Amino acid sequence: MKLTVVDIVIIFAYLISTVVIGLVLKKAAQKSKSNYLLGGNKLPWYMLGLSNASGMFDISGTMWLVTLLFVYGLKSIWIPWLWPVFNQVFLMVFLSVWLRRSKVTTGAEWINTRFGRSRDSNLSHGVVVVFALIMCLGYLAYGFIGLGKFVMIFIPWDIVAPHLPFNVPLEYVPHIYGILFTLFAVFYAVLGGMTSIVWADVLQYIIMTVSAILIGVLAMKALSVETLNVPDGWSSPFFGWDLSSLDWKGVIDEVNAKIASDGYSLFTIFFMMMVFKGVLVSIAGPAPTYDMQKILSTKSPKEAAKMSGFVSVVLMPIRYFMIAGFAILALLYYDELNLLVAGQIDFEQILPSAIAEFVPVGFMGLLLAGLLAAFNSTFAGTLNAAQAYIVNDIYLRYLKPEANNKQIKNMNYITGVVVVIVSIIFGLFAQDVNSVLQWIVSALYGSYVVSNVLKWYWWRFNGYGYFWGMVFGLVPALIFPYVFSETLDLYYFPWLLIISLFGALLGTFLTKPTDEKTLKEFYSTVRPWGFWGPVKKKVLADNPEFDVNRNFKRDMLNVVLGTIGQTALVALPIYVVLQEAIPIWIAIGVTAVCAFIMKKTWWDTLPDE
Repeated sequence: MKLTVVDIVIIFAYLISTVVIGLVLKKAAQKSKSNYLLGGNKLPWYMLGLSNASGMFDISGTMWLVTLLFVYGLKSIWIPWLWPVFNQVFLMVFLSVWLRRSKVTTGAEWINTRFGRSRDSNLSHGVVVVFALIMCLGYLAYGFIGLGKFVMIFIPWDIVAPHLPFNVPLEYVPHIYGILFTLFAVFYAVLGGMTSIVWADVLQYIIMTVSAILIGVLAMKALSVETLNVPDGWSSPFFGWDLSSLDWKGVIDEVNAKIASDGYSLFTIFFMMMVFKGVLVSIAGPAPTYDMQKILSTKSPKEAAKMSGFVSVVLMPIRYFMIAGFAILALLYYDELNLLVAGQIDFEQILPSAIAEFVPVGFMGLLLAGLLAAFNSTFAGTLNAAQAYIVNDIYLRYLKPEANNKQIKNMNYITGVVVVIVSIIFGLFAQDVNSVLQWIVSALYGSYVVSNVLKWYWWRFNGYGYFWGMVFGLVPALIFPYVFSETLDLYYFPWLLIISLFGALLGTFLTKPTDEKTLKEFYSTVRPWGFWGPVKKKVLADNPEFDVNRNFKRDMLNVVLGTIGQTALVALPIYVVLQEAIPIWIAIGVTAVCAFIMKKTWWDTLPDE
């Protein structure tokens, strides 16, 4: 076993602290549905921002990002646009404000504010619930695999297996570890609801920050006495038509095979597809997961915008300082890493292997506690979102609308346990972190885009269009990974888009528009910009003093500035670890200029509602 007694004590101290948080906040969470699912809309924006950042600082994603930086160098700062990471910029600039104005509990409930309470709205509501639960289960499975691979390095299965009365196939070992450590996250998330999750996340963010600084400093010290052996172009974020300039032959030959298998070789085409998909996904608004729930938990639309903006500021520098530290240590001491799994090199093992080799006793326990905290944060937030959809949008809407507080509390507990069990079964069929990630961000998000873009910006789009757009996208999203098994998921995103658009337009034009009262209420409450001409005229006829949203150009300027600033915040900590002075000052300058302009064009213009 790689862990010492000191490390184990530190890890258990953290795990026990999460249990205590759940027990202490249990009573407050049980007061009402709002208290349990949204923290009673009383939590300050900066705590929700730290919580949201903590939820995005997960083990599986960190493993993936360390691998990307190791293989692609500074060019890897663009690849997370697959997610896309800049969706947080769209949220901070305008979408969080629009979403929070609705005053609902979940994204599915939000559908009623847009389409009313007719048959088409019920169909749209149902398909959002289905999509949200599939998305949540996908995220939970993704977390299980990453956690399991991570823990296997420190608690080797050949030590545990002889003490068990049954045999476990090696491919299922990560899931065994995932289940064991998940129980702690389940405990505080199910007992304490959103308030418990946020307080645990703040604790976890502090642990992860200390851990990130530790590993980044270790890498900087190692780099001061060792020479980094990487291909030409590794330390530049710029790229040509392909990655031919990034040739690992004679350095680490196996990495070229990794680049080929990832499907990123034609990098310009890949980049254009990422931007195209990323912008569409971003203007569609947040997917119905923990990110959306944190927005709906804020006190006001203004605080929702601040919370979303704060996420990038507190997440990017700290997370990438850790990522850069691990990647640099792995490059410097590659020959000492154990990356073999079943006789083949698995680059997703870089992160846990680097921890096992380079982190000193005591600090290893702190670092592992931090990364376990990252897993728990993501898991708990996603679990809370799944509970919200089942309890609020199925149980209370269709099964027992008159349920009392005790019945709601018990249903929250039951759904929490059931979701965990189903997600474990779901995770057994996943191959690795990258395969689940690619499916979530490309295929599943592809099915979501069209309907959720049109719902914000086009008045004529109705509930039937939303329903059929989602169905026409969701069905091929579940089938395409098997039909195009050799194709990168991102490359069949346009087909998902076309099929989904066909369903959305068909459903819209073959049925009547949403009723006038619902459209006017939505437009006057949410105040979106876009193609709302006929509705705007009717609202202005009723209220000539109505303040029409004319901020499209300003919002787009802020999106561009915010994305540039966010990308600079990603590059900055990497260059700090590499100790390259000129790029450091360039990144600081770009961030400062963007922040100065956006103080005037965004922060000072946030609505006082």
